[in-house]
Amino acid sequence: MSAEHHDSHDHHDHDDIGYHATVKGYVIGFLLSVALTAIPFWLVMGQVLPTPRMTAFVILAFAAVQMVVHMVYFLHLNAKVEGGWSLLALVFTAALVLIMLSGSIWVMYHMNTNMMPTVDAQTMRNMP
Repeated sequence: MSAEHHDSHDHHDHDDIGYHATVKGYVIGFLLSVALTAIPFWLVMGQVLPTPRMTAFVILAFAAVQMVVHMVYFLHLNAKVEGGWSLLALVFTAALVLIMLSGSIWVMYHMNTNMMPTVDAQTMRNMP
């Protein structure tokens, strides 16, 4: 085999996989991250939304968007990197975490409901 053939396997052409790590990309990612942190901070400190529950949901939405910003601008994750395998691994990990979290919450809720003693009004009146 020729040396030319070996060289083609030793390095990857980053332009073919959509990898663009530029200062402009990092600055855009940084500015988006700052904005996605400052807005929820303002929402909490200014008590802008009517209920704390609504504020919490909005903050969670901003957190999800910020995770995507970090993955795209700092980790350079897209469907073209490594033939899409890194994105597929991320989707699998997210699905696994979602299943584990929702399952844990479901089990804790039902354990709380079914294992805690119930006290009715008649029992309360008969207690010394």
